[in-house]
Amino acid sequence: MSAKQTVEDAIAGNKIVIFSKSYCPYCRKAKNLLTSDFAHLKDQIYIKELDQSPDGREIQDYLQEKTGQSTVPNIFINQRHVGGCDKVVTLKDGGKLAGLVEVVS
Repeated sequence: MSAKQTVEDAIAGNKIVIFSKSYCPYCRKAKNLLTSDFAHLKDQIYIKELDQSPDGREIQDYLQEKTGQSTVPNIFINQRHVGGCDKVVTLKDGGKLAGLVEVVS
């Protein structure tokens, strides 16, 4: 499966998608925030550890092409690119994250 297909299938098939690297502290923070705040959606949260995937580099290259963001975490909620860790924290602190996640897509 191509990197593009992997990314697009993940985004289409899950409410929350986090492209991550296992050693990244920002990824860890975003994953902890999203998986704890939305534990009731655990079956709809997809996390792809790019550093543990043979096609991780290709996926990250495609994500940069798709979103303009070259860093991880690279997060999608309800098929919408929301950015990285700082953006998710800002959305939560502003009271907007839950609404964005709970929106019926």
